This record gives sequence, structure tokens and C-alpha cells, in this order.
Amino acid sequence: MSSLKITLSCLVMATHLLSLTFVTAAFAVNLVGSEDELPQARKNQLTHIVQQDCGSCHGMTLKGGLGPALLPENLAGKPVFLLQHTILHGRAGTAMPPWKTLLTEQEALWISQQLKAGKIAKQ
Repeated sequence: MSSLKITLSCLVMATHLLSLTFVTAAFAVNLVGSEDELPQARKNQLTHIVQQDCGSCHGMTLKGGLGPALLPENLAGKPVFLLQHTILHGRAGTAMPPWKTLLTEQEALWISQQLKAGKIAKQ
């Protein structure tokens, strides 16, 4: 790969990381406990979405498949806001689609928190 392509790739990645930092800071400032804001019926729907729709790539027990495992031990060290951002915006160049047209920021945050806590994966 030419040095110009490598430089451009690094610039794009740095810009993305910088925007993610600003997004994370904005969420942290405005964060209110998601547990209290979503009705139980919606939490049930979101759990079903993760188990079925996300499970189609990440494995029905979320232990991995086309996509990586979504178990707490695999998500350790990954900030909740990074997971939320990935859910909402997807990952370019991978099979991970953006879900921002179907999920709110609060719903993606709740899913991220539940995944990190191991509360969604089927046993």
C-alpha cells in the first residue's frame, strides 16, 4: 500500500476516533439511568431483537458466529458508549449494519449495558 493511502487511512481513523470521543462526552454529560426510562414491554422487545436479529450473526447464544461474541468476558474493556455507537452506526467494511433507524440512542445504550452485564445472552 502506498504511503499516501496509509496516511489517508490513518487520518480517517483519527477523525473517527475524535468524533467518537465527542459523542461519548456528550452522552456522558446527558446520561440518565436507562433502567428507569424504558418501559418493561420495550425492554422485552429489545431483548428479543438482540437474541434473534443480532443472534443471526453473533450466534443465537451470542457466543459468536459471523460477528464476534457478545458475552461479558468478550466485551470487557470496551466502554458502553463504544458498544452503543457500534449498534447505532454499524461498522464500515463489516457485516455490522447501523440500527439507528430502528433504535433510539437510549435503547442502544440499554442494550449495551445489558450485554456488558450478561443479562441478554441465552444460556
